[in-house]
Amino acid sequence: MEERPIRWCNPLALSLLLVLAGAPVSIASAEPLEVAVKATFLYKFIAFVAWPPGVFATADSPFRLCVEGPDPFGDLLDRAVAGQNAGGRPIELMRRPQFEKGSGCHLLYGTMAMDRLRGEPVLTVSDADAPGGSAAGAVITFVLQEDRVRFVIDAAAAQGNRLAISSKLMSLSVRP
Repeated sequence: MEERPIRWCNPLALSLLLVLAGAPVSIASAEPLEVAVKATFLYKFIAFVAWPPGVFATADSPFRLCVEGPDPFGDLLDRAVAGQNAGGRPIELMRRPQFEKGSGCHLLYGTMAMDRLRGEPVLTVSDADAPGGSAAGAVITFVLQEDRVRFVIDAAAAQGNRLAISSKLMSLSVRP
């Protein structure tokens, strides 16, 4: 059976992404709301990215969403992906202090240096204010602009990781 890349775009998902991109973060509840928005973004990004053929061992291999280092999400990410799938694949959450090449991650959120995964078919996501400048090398970087969670997409990093980012998601990316 020929493997199809994960590449689907649900109008509802795009609408939610657009709403979340403009969701204000109030000072009183900044951190919990910011973390909830980021958790939702992580799951929603999957719908707008195509991974290269051969990334999945079998047609029913899970999509691995990995959180590296300190986990700011708690059960928020678990709830966001509960019962969801990625292009027909079950989503498996993995949490570890550090992931290396060949760890099986398809999307990795972390605060560690992303450069070590350069060239791997992994959608790397980090925060602009991550310690040690770990956002360098990330495909997507979360930023706060005007009290809103936004994101910057590094098209060159995506291409280097052999990922195809949809034009719809690219259009939501802000300028650094």
